[in-house]
Order: sequence, then structure tokens, then C-alpha cells
Amino acid sequence: MPHSFARAGERTSSYDRHPVIALPPGETIRRGVDVWHALRDAAASAGDRALIAIDAYPGTDLAALADEIRAGLPGFEIVDVESAALSASELAARFARTLTDDRVFGIMSHATIDAFYDAAKRDELRERVESRAAPTVLIGWGSATLTRPDVTALVEMARWEIQLRYRRGMPNWHAENAEEDSLRKIKRGFFLEWRAADRHKRPLFGTADFVLDANRVGATSLITGDAFRGALAAASHRPFRVVPYFDPGVWGGQWMKQVCGLDASEANYAWSFDGVPEENSLLLSDGEGVFQIPSIDLVFSHPRDLLGERTFARFGAEFPIRFDLLDTMGGGNLSLQVHPLTEYIRDRFGMAYTQDESYYLLDADDDAVVYLGLKTGVDRERLTADLTRAQAGEISFPAEEYVNTYPAKRHDHFSIPAGTVHCSGANSMVLEISATPYIFTFKMWDWDRVGLDGVPRPIHLEHALANIQWERDTAWTDENLINQVESIAAGDGWREERTGLHDLEFIEVRRHWFTGVAPHHTGGTVNVLNLVEGAEAIIESPTGAFEPFVVHYAETFIVPAAVGAYTIRPHGAGVGAECATVKASVRGTAV
Repeated sequence: MPHSFARAGERTSSYDRHPVIALPPGETIRRGVDVWHALRDAAASAGDRALIAIDAYPGTDLAALADEIRAGLPGFEIVDVESAALSASELAARFARTLTDDRVFGIMSHATIDAFYDAAKRDELRERVESRAAPTVLIGWGSATLTRPDVTALVEMARWEIQLRYRRGMPNWHAENAEEDSLRKIKRGFFLEWRAADRHKRPLFGTADFVLDANRVGATSLITGDAFRGALAAASHRPFRVVPYFDPGVWGGQWMKQVCGLDASEANYAWSFDGVPEENSLLLSDGEGVFQIPSIDLVFSHPRDLLGERTFARFGAEFPIRFDLLDTMGGGNLSLQVHPLTEYIRDRFGMAYTQDESYYLLDADDDAVVYLGLKTGVDRERLTADLTRAQAGEISFPAEEYVNTYPAKRHDHFSIPAGTVHCSGANSMVLEISATPYIFTFKMWDWDRVGLDGVPRPIHLEHALANIQWERDTAWTDENLINQVESIAAGDGWREERTGLHDLEFIEVRRHWFTGVAPHHTGGTVNVLNLVEGAEAIIESPTGAFEPFVVHYAETFIVPAAVGAYTIRPHGAGVGAECATVKASVRGTAV
């Protein structure tokens, strides 16, 4: 039966897919030949032996970048520092334990950039560059640290753009895996390359003369290092949004097409990452165009202002909360799954904390359900046997015989501590409020289907069975995980509720309903919010400390710890109706 999507249509918002952060006054984005003129002029004082280092994040198209340099800096010699990289086979051997044979999971690497290079070849390059007779441009990952350059430019790449390039056939850094499964490429990036590259670039934030945006091949743009630093400093003291991205999936739905203004010709959209600084980007604007940088740069550069002292003390420069959207409206069930316990994820994968999460229902049809917790009296051996047979293709796993199903309606909130069997059913629109280690889903059953690429999606039954908490049966789930709503406070035109999460999880979630001005305070810890009811709202500072910030239905936004007091009230199309936000923070970190 065709899906009407009436509710989604009723809630269509002015969802902003391209939120921006202003560059400091007077700073501009340079494009085309102006990029290279700026670099040349900055190096002019060094004379005929000027040395410019363009330190490129793995995933940068170095060949295209070199073509731009040749056209923009005639007379400069180009030296590719990546010519000193270890061979593909040497890299594979060196990092075999980190990368594992698994399609999805590796082990978190602590490698630094030196581990990717042949030291003798780096020394030869250094001697060649230091004895240069002509102006020279060093390009490639690690250019800034080969020797002392006259001008340093840091090349930034969005994590999502790198993943899209993997799908289009780009190999990993100096790997011979262009034809490899994109999941394996992402694994290599997530566990190895991005970790080492982030360690390398962080010290450059304070010293880089320029930053380059290389997300559009052949159209590199540039801002000054001061513009980069100034924009991040300002963002750490005001509400902001990261740049969401959307992706189809085998279970994907139709709701986000309408509400988020997406391409209606696409078959579906399953995911939106709209509050994951490790994955998302920031768009810096000079009023005429935008400049894209990874949003993790803000976490790295201003962790205390953004996260707060106590959250930073617990997690370091890592953003521990993520919000994303899961759309099954007119789609299918998510895979039946479980997330690892903290001890397991630490011992097996080198992660410091695990993927506790929850489902907050933005929308739901009448038949929507959430699969959550095991039914009382489930036979462990029989369930294991049926899952094993299902994985072998012998049977379709009878999920409803083993797993509780709960009707799901708008504004329901289901807590899902690690170790709990769960999945969202079809015809739901889920705001997933979760801890950040987002790839650690152990699929148990995928409903007899294959992925969009025609290949069965990875099942990790051994991992899953090692983490299921068998005592979380129907009674325990009823008592602990479903709509644990508690009234907290109320005032003129607003009321506050606690909706979760479970005591086993570190995230605290509060919901505010408001027709007037709702008071908030960060309490010295980062707040992550989503407007879950109402067309539009405005976030304001009682003291005028930041410019008023407008958000729309279903948009996620971040309020840094340094903000302190702020208010939220209906605005524009939201005036005259009751609005609601959900707000997540790290439990026990408010001061």
C-alpha cells in the first residue's frame, strides 16, 4: 500500500542544509588565481629560494592540486613529499594488525605520520629541498614538517567527501585498493589514516599561514590562518550547526525528502548525520561564498570552551555526543543489532567508550514499532542456533519470537544501553541520540536482504552474541528503557522534562516544551539540541553575548559550554504553537 506521508508533509520545515559561520570581519575567501597569488606574495620576502609547504590531508587529489600550482605559480619547482612514502605492500604489512581481515572493524591506531614514510627517503628529500636553487612548493601529507618552510598552507578535506571519493574509486593513501569494497576503505581511514592525519595537523592550527579547501577538485580556495583561527574561536562561544549530509540505505525512507528538502528523484534516504562533529563539516562564509573545513577542527582547537572543563577532562578533545536521523518512513526495518559493552570495545578495538544510544521518535505511522530487549524466557541456545542458521541462509530469523516489539509514536523515547538487542521498525522517523563511536553496530539479522550494492551487509554474529545482555527481558525493558519521563521544572510559557537516558548511559536528555521564552544554561558543559516540535525557534543570549540564532524543525544545533545562559523561544512560523527541543549533555559534568 503506498505511503501517504501526511505527517511529514504537515511538518515540512525550512530545514537549512547549508548552515554557515561568518569569517572575521575583513577576511575573504580567495579563489582561482588569487589563491596562488596570495601564496606567492606571502613568500616574496624569501626571494629566489622561497619555500612554500602545502600540507595535504590524505584524500586530497594531489595530481589536480599540482596542476593548479603549475598554472598559478610558474617558475616554482614542485616537490611531492609523498614520493618518500612506504610502498603499498610495506604499509599493508606494517599496519596489518590495525587493519585486520574484517570488512568493517579494525583496531584504533596510535601511529604518527613517521610510520607511513621511509626515513632515508625523507632525509634525501630534505637535503634536496634545503639545497634548492629555485623557488619551490612542497606538496603532500607532511610537507610542513619536512623542513622549515617560508609559508605554510594546511589543506583540509571533509570526512564525508573522502568517503564519497572512496565510493567513486579513490584508493586509500598510497594503497593499491581502488577496486576494494568502500567499507574496507572507510575502515582503513577511520582506524588508521584519519587518526594519524589528525595528530599531524593539530599542531599546525596555530602556525599555518593559510588554509586551503580542496573538497572541489581543481577549484581550491584559500583563507588566511588568522581567518581560520578567528572563525573557530568565535564559533566556540555561540550556538552553531554543522553541515548535515544524507545517504540512502537498503531500509531508507521518504520523510527526509520532504522535511529536509532533498532530491525527490532519489530512491530513498536512510541516514542524516546532523550533529556528528567527527564526521560533519563547518561552512565558513565571507558573505559571498563558503569555505568547508572538518567540524572536528573546532573540537581540536577549542576543546575546553566547546566541551567544558569536566567533559574535556573525561573525554579529551573528542566530541562525545552525536545526533543523527534514521528514516524508515515507507522503508524497512533496520538490522537487528546490538552494540558492544565498554570493556569489549576497549579490548577488541581500542576505543575508550562505547556506543550507548537512544531512539527519539520525531514521527511515526500507526504501525510503527521498536524492537527492544529480549522476551522473557528466551532460550539462549535456541536463539543462537536460529541466528546461526539464518546467517547461513537456512531460515528467516523469527525476530518477533525472541525480541519485544513496542508501538512507537511521536515523541516516544527509547533508551538503548550497550548490550541491548534492538532496531527501529519501518515507518518511523528516529532522532538517534547517542555516544559518538558510531560504526560499532553488530548486526545479528538483516531481514533476508542485501545492501544497495547487491552484496549482503556484514553480519557480526560472534561479536553480537558476546555482548548481548540476556537478563534484559520484557519486564526489565518495560521498567527501564521506555518513556522514562520525569517532570523537572516549569515556568511562564515553558516546562522541562527528563526523558533519559538510562543510568547505564552517560548522556542526560531533557525536553523543553515552550510557547514563550524557555531559559537554559549550559552549566559549563556542551549542549546538543534538536527542535523536535514547531516550525522555527530562536536562540538568544540574555546579555547579548552572541547574535540571535534561528533554527528550524528537525535541525540539530550545538551550544558550546562557554555560552552559559541562553534562551529559546518560538520565532517566525513557530509563533502561536507549542514548540519543543530535546537537549543532551554529559551527565555529571555541569558545574
